[in-house]
Amino acid sequence: MVQFNDWCDAADSNVGVHGLRILSGDPGRLNAGILATAAVVPTHYAAAERVAGILRRLGKTEAAKFVEGKLPTSKSIRSGDLGEILATEWIETQGGYQVPIKRLRWKDHRNMAMRGDDVIGIQQNLQTRDLLFLKTEAKSRVALSGAVVTEARAGLDKDGGLPSAHALSFVADRLAELGNDALSDAIIDAQLKTGIQPQNVRHLLFTFSGNNPEAHLIGSLQTYAGGIAQWSVGLRVEGHAAFVAAVYDLVIANANG
Repeated sequence: MVQFNDWCDAADSNVGVHGLRILSGDPGRLNAGILATAAVVPTHYAAAERVAGILRRLGKTEAAKFVEGKLPTSKSIRSGDLGEILATEWIETQGGYQVPIKRLRWKDHRNMAMRGDDVIGIQQNLQTRDLLFLKTEAKSRVALSGAVVTEARAGLDKDGGLPSAHALSFVADRLAELGNDALSDAIIDAQLKTGIQPQNVRHLLFTFSGNNPEAHLIGSLQTYAGGIAQWSVGLRVEGHAAFVAAVYDLVIANANG
């Protein structure tokens, strides 16, 4: 997992009742961020067991080809995918939710963006067994603009602010295929039997950019008029494009090394 504290400085604040965190990549520690991110990127495109199986059967060269064949070659798709990957890593290391399905493994084509909710995080209340959902929109830009944050906000507000039925069905179906029937059934029950209430949902707007996202994220939180709890996390890395390129180059080098 990516431990952001190893290479980022963090500043937390509140905007009304909502939480804001700004992560700033430390130029002196960025290499640690590249190394950590490159180590997890392959697991977002293919299960480790899948790669290991190809390695055992066909050898290192073919396993490396398999991994590289999953990676986007388009700079914009790499940027978008990495934003989603970093959002997922932040959720699992610092957000307190699990992300049981890494949806990039099911991309139609490596140079196409996926539609729908970017990331769905899940908690299960140990007393009531009810599920809590984290609906996430992730945006990655060299220069983040207010319009992009507005677009992310619109995505979070769709479907009454709840995770979309399609996104939840996708997660439940993949979990069933992987043998996790308990969580799959709990998601289906929440959709079809008990219903999902706004108080059981939190929003995360995660940005990854080369410029400072703070003003845009504050403005979005200040104007939010809904009743769903909000988190905004902005990761700033100077030399955003170079960071993305370095991560994917290292993934390929690691696979072939």
